[in-house]
Amino acid sequence: MMDDETRFLIAQEVADTKNNHDAKHLFRMAREIAEKKPTKLVTDGLPAYREAFLKEYWTREMPRVVHESHITLKGDRNNNMMERLNGEIRDREKVMRGLKINDTPILTGYQIFHNYIRPHMSLEGKTPSEVAGIKIGDNKWITLIQNASKKKQKRFNSKSTDPKT
Repeated sequence: MMDDETRFLIAQEVADTKNNHDAKHLFRMAREIAEKKPTKLVTDGLPAYREAFLKEYWTREMPRVVHESHITLKGDRNNNMMERLNGEIRDREKVMRGLKINDTPILTGYQIFHNYIRPHMSLEGKTPSEVAGIKIGDNKWITLIQNASKKKQKRFNSKSTDPKT
C-alpha cells in the first residue's frame, strides 16, 4: 500500500498465492499506520482487493473512499507506481532468499530504504519521507540506526521489571 503523492510505502505483506489471498489484513494495517482511510484506493482487478475494500473501507457515510479497480496502463486510472515497486522487489528477490517467509525482515528493510534513503527521480531527488515532511537528518543511515537502537533499548527496558536482568 503506497501513498500516491509522496510515494511513501505504508504497508506490505507476502501473499502465498494471488488467487486465495486475503487482503483485509493489509488494508487494516495500512489504515492503522496512516491513522485514516484513503480518499481513493487504486488496485488491479484482483477479487481479494474488492473484498478487502468492502470489509475495511466501505461505508454508507459520506465522503466515501473511492475504489478504482478498472485500471489502464495510461491516464490517471493506473497502478504503475505500485507495479514499479513490485518490479524492484522482484529484482531484489531473484538474488536473495527468504522473501516468501511471512515475517521476513527483507520487506521491512526495503520499506525503510524506499521511504527514507532512496531518492526518487519522480520526486525531484527527494525521498518519500522528505516529501511527506519527515526530516531525519543529513546522514540518514546513522539517524535510522540510532533511532532503531533507541527504540530497541526502550522495548528491552519496558519488558524487564527486575533491574538485575
